[in-house]
Amino acid sequence: MPSGKPCHHPLRRNATRLYPLPSKHQEGLDRLRPRPKRPPTSGTLHRDDHDLGEPAAKGSSGPVEWSQRSQSAAATEHLGLLIGQALQGGEVLALFGELGTGKTVLVRGIAAGLEAPPCSVSSPTFVLVHEYRGKLPLIHADLYRLESPRELDQLGLSDYVDGHHVLAIEWADKAGPDLPEDRLEVQVGHQSKTVRTITMKATGTVSRSLLARVRKQGQAGRRSWPARDRKPQK
Repeated sequence: MPSGKPCHHPLRRNATRLYPLPSKHQEGLDRLRPRPKRPPTSGTLHRDDHDLGEPAAKGSSGPVEWSQRSQSAAATEHLGLLIGQALQGGEVLALFGELGTGKTVLVRGIAAGLEAPPCSVSSPTFVLVHEYRGKLPLIHADLYRLESPRELDQLGLSDYVDGHHVLAIEWADKAGPDLPEDRLEVQVGHQSKTVRTITMKATGTVSRSLLARVRKQGQAGRRSWPARDRKPQK
């Protein structure tokens, strides 16, 4: 599983005595004083702090949107791991993003979080639906080659929205209005060859609770986020 070592930077404090300076020297001293560092941008995974950011908005049962920046495929998979560990059954994950953004990498992490073999996860381009067995059954659907709403009906994805299965749908935009109303939408976008912007949006009570658990786990283990990698994400 992806892992990373926390980067600890101990704070060094030097005790000094302070004496008042003549006013004509104060302006020059102010210019020499180091400016305080700005906090990391919300939702950015930095190598040193791995800060997961704050929710964009809050509802009665948790955040409804949360954006982050993944700087490696390992970090994307680790985010999937957090999602998988937070699942309780009955959740629907709707994944959006262009080719090569890392949607399948994210599902691989979700499978690992459910204790299913992550190596068995691949994009089900020709077999539109795969099922992985872990703590909960994970249904992985890829609608990239879907050509008509009739084909969607034949997949029978609605049968898996039963409070027990977890349904992860790649290219969820092709399902249109047939997506369940309560879902966690995950938008994965290119920022560079190695960096991805990942925005999670909850659309109902179940998905909002899921997002709150993911965020809580992420903050609790933020020191273990994988470091930045120069390898392109796929």
